[in-house]
Amino acid sequence: MKPEISVVIPVYNEESGLAKLFDRLYPALDALGASYEIIYVNDGSRDKSAAILADQYRLRPDVTRVVLFNGNYGQHMAILAGFEATRGDIVITLDADLQNPPEEIGNLVAKIREGYDYVGSIRRQRQDSAWRTWASKAMNRLREKITHIKMTDQGNMLRAYGRNVIDLINQCREVNTFVPALAYTFARKPAEIIVEHEERAAGESKYSLYSLIRLNFDLVTGFSLVPLQFFSLLGIGLSFASAALFILMVIRRFILGAEVQGVFTLFAITFFLIGVILFGIGLLGEYIGRIYLQVRARPRYVVLTVLEQSYEQDKQSS
Repeated sequence: MKPEISVVIPVYNEESGLAKLFDRLYPALDALGASYEIIYVNDGSRDKSAAILADQYRLRPDVTRVVLFNGNYGQHMAILAGFEATRGDIVITLDADLQNPPEEIGNLVAKIREGYDYVGSIRRQRQDSAWRTWASKAMNRLREKITHIKMTDQGNMLRAYGRNVIDLINQCREVNTFVPALAYTFARKPAEIIVEHEERAAGESKYSLYSLIRLNFDLVTGFSLVPLQFFSLLGIGLSFASAALFILMVIRRFILGAEVQGVFTLFAITFFLIGVILFGIGLLGEYIGRIYLQVRARPRYVVLTVLEQSYEQDKQSS
């Protein structure tokens, strides 16, 4: 009754590529020779994705389950909902756009069976635009320095998780989080492997530049206090520097008298300090905003319905 492998796939407006996903995913899993289940989480799609997923459930109800949200809550909330529905000892996350080949799932499963409880993946050759590849690498380096979480390729969602990690994640009630980083903090023995990467089978990326920035803010502020500590130290340094500048100006006033030659320099320094202050206030606002969302204790997502076979149906089919 209990599958060995659970595959969680968030779906948002992917109607044009779902058929190709089905054609490759099920044969790839059948070839593993292990029991499995596939959990699709429809994240409030506005196209025909929900209907297509329902049709696929009717075709393969023995291994297919569909979680339908009542709205759009984001990729990571969809993954968390999928985690709560999983029953397998090995859980795989996979995007629906086929940029990560389903045929790579077997390699992640094999690595988990070696004794690892969290297996990340590194894209061998990214099929994304140059600016997105460069921005991702830059954020990877910055994120590792700030959070000390070592993920070579943080943007790749093709990952494998042991049951112990999934159970710990399911106990968390964070409103905003970054699932791979959260899993890394719970893993006892993490590993990474290299996987292939392909162009999108259809459609376009659901992440805009703003969405990527927001995602990285969630990652940094959700797993580290370093930004706040940095601004605390910066504030102390600027306070000492401004005190020294004030003393210098007073001395110059008594020695040289009143002068206006450096007024524009003072303006420049003032504007710089105002910019630093505003940025610091915005960063503080990010942390306060996370607290605000958390203390409201609203549901992270709302499940409209779940398409799955009941226990009695499973017994009859077996």
